[in-house]
Amino acid sequence: MRQPCVLLKYGELALKGRNKERFERQLVHNLRHALSDAGFPVRIRRRRGALILSAAEYSDEPRQQARTQREFLVRARELIGISVVQPALRVDRTPEAASSAAVDLARTLRPDGTAATFAVRARRRNKDFPLTSTQLADRVGARIQAELGWPVDLSEPQVEVAVEVDRAEILVCVERHRGQGGLPVGSSGRALVLMSGGFDSPVAAYRAMRRGLACDFVHFTGAPLTGPASAYKAYALTRRLARFQGEAGVLWLVPLGQAQRALATAGAGGLQVVAQRRLMVRTADRLARRGGAQALVTGDSLGQVSSQTLANLATVEEAATLPVLRPLLAWDKEEILTEAARLGTAEISRLPDEDCCALLVPPSVATRSTPGQLARLESRLDVNELVGELVEKARPLRPDPSGG
Repeated sequence: MRQPCVLLKYGELALKGRNKERFERQLVHNLRHALSDAGFPVRIRRRRGALILSAAEYSDEPRQQARTQREFLVRARELIGISVVQPALRVDRTPEAASSAAVDLARTLRPDGTAATFAVRARRRNKDFPLTSTQLADRVGARIQAELGWPVDLSEPQVEVAVEVDRAEILVCVERHRGQGGLPVGSSGRALVLMSGGFDSPVAAYRAMRRGLACDFVHFTGAPLTGPASAYKAYALTRRLARFQGEAGVLWLVPLGQAQRALATAGAGGLQVVAQRRLMVRTADRLARRGGAQALVTGDSLGQVSSQTLANLATVEEAATLPVLRPLLAWDKEEILTEAARLGTAEISRLPDEDCCALLVPPSVATRSTPGQLARLESRLDVNELVGELVEKARPLRPDPSGG
């Protein structure tokens, strides 16, 4: 037996106590969704502190095996809840099979035949194996030295060979990739993200996902005062983020333009931006409850712009009935941009659009608003009716994370 697979290891999840079983089930569920369009049946086996991912039916063709393993690797590295991803060979439970696999895998890392320092780290998940971990590591290391002539360096090796003995097999790895970490998406509940076309809200969504929140999204366009460009961006951002949680959340598109004009006509003046934000939060609150979400998520960063002062944030939050979570509250712009680049959302956020928040902006934006001021403004028009109209106009989409 020699079959390629991928070994997935937990990070924070491994520290859970009595609820660990529930977290593991959620992670397996997310993984199945993430691989549902892979084009071939997938097998997921649970081990203590790890999952083993493989094709349910193996091809005898090496190139197809490599493509399958590579597809597993790419998707597993993006799924939140997994801390370490290791492509591996699954071999018979003998020292000879482990040694042979280790030599072959090590050789692939140096196809030109150059030497590398190495170390073998052996671990027995099942203790009835006839050799101790140290003895097995010595056996595998001796074979690598004999066939490849590589020197041993136990402190800072260029190549680290991992050998893990399981109940019915041995897993051999020579690569170790960092996963996304965090808690499995959905293990902490559901939230609705207020998604703009900028850099902040996609990063905020990702940070919420890492804490176990499954995310749906709502994007407010300037329609009919603007074109569809911002909706296209929101769709693309939501599709990109779907790969981190294993399935696409719902994206609600809400045309806000006429409501913004109504606020301006009612004399919002310097309170226009805060009034718009309160209207968005009220609408999002209703949509969230309709979709079973228990919180709202925004990309607010304290003091980043004039509308994000502490007073204005409090005024906006007062309009919500659900908790408003702000994962980026203490982040600066440079930190947000760096994270957006890592997530692959920055290039989408840079695309030009017509941001609804830029419509009807007064020359001077109020930085110290109060709920009382906004209540007086909102009393000049029927806010509940306005929110009801926006909810009625909202249109749901479910972006395809595979790119469709």
